[in-house]
Amino acid sequence: MNFNRIVCFDLEMCCWNENGKGRTGEIIEVGLAEIDLTKGEVVKRAQYYVKPEKDEISLFCVDLTGISPRKIEKQGRPLADVLKSMVKNFGGTNKIYAAWGHDEQILEAECKAKGIEVPFNEFLNLATIYRIRSRKKNERMGQRRAMEELNIEWEGRQHSGYVDAYNLAQLALKIL
Repeated sequence: MNFNRIVCFDLEMCCWNENGKGRTGEIIEVGLAEIDLTKGEVVKRAQYYVKPEKDEISLFCVDLTGISPRKIEKQGRPLADVLKSMVKNFGGTNKIYAAWGHDEQILEAECKAKGIEVPFNEFLNLATIYRIRSRKKNERMGQRRAMEELNIEWEGRQHSGYVDAYNLAQLALKIL
């Protein structure tokens, strides 16, 4: 296990706004940003689009994420293929993966439903680590607010897995 390298990842899923209530479906994007804790920097980034098997991308989802059905049709691949690329380029069970919240549970559930092996064993929930370190154990907060509290400037469009993973990596470098 390489404890000097953490792979920060963010998922975007098919999503709908139904009567003011949000609902999500299959994964359509995986954004990754690997940090080297010794160097204190982001050393690798990637973005993979996933072609959903059942769900369609709603107009709400396009507006929120910027991911269009056309982009998925042209660049999307099955989740199993994306995860193989992820393991090849970032490492699998020999790396620690981290997300803001419980993206690992979303990924695990979809992998189980599709009969795919989960690509990693070690996971860090950076939202929990941040709340413990900042003594806000009972206060839920988003990644962007945590970054503002640490004076880290948000870069790019929110709800892009690629951008969100990079911003998460910047946050991780401050709190790990």
